[in-house]
Amino acid sequence: MTDQSTLRHHAALMDRVADRLGIDLEAAVLTGSMTFDEVSEAVLRCVACANPEDCAHWLDREEARAEAPPVYCRNRALMTRLAGDSA
Repeated sequence: MTDQSTLRHHAALMDRVADRLGIDLEAAVLTGSMTFDEVSEAVLRCVACANPEDCAHWLDREEARAEAPPVYCRNRALMTRLAGDSA
C-alpha cells in the first residue's frame, strides 16, 4: 500500500506539471474536462513512475511554460488532452 506522503508528493508533482502546461486541474474537474476518478487514477500512475526525480529536476529547470510534459510522463496523454482543452 502506498503511504500518504508518497501520494501527496506525486500529487504535487502532477499539479506542478499541469501548472507548467497551463492546466488548472481543479478547474478541469469543475468544468467536466476530467472526473475526480481520473485525477485519482492519474496520481496513481504518477506513483508508479520510475522517474519522479527526473520529473522534479525537469520542473526545477524549466522556467517558462512548457509545450508538453516529459516523454516519460505516465500522464502525458492526459496532460496533452487537458492542455488542448485549456488552450
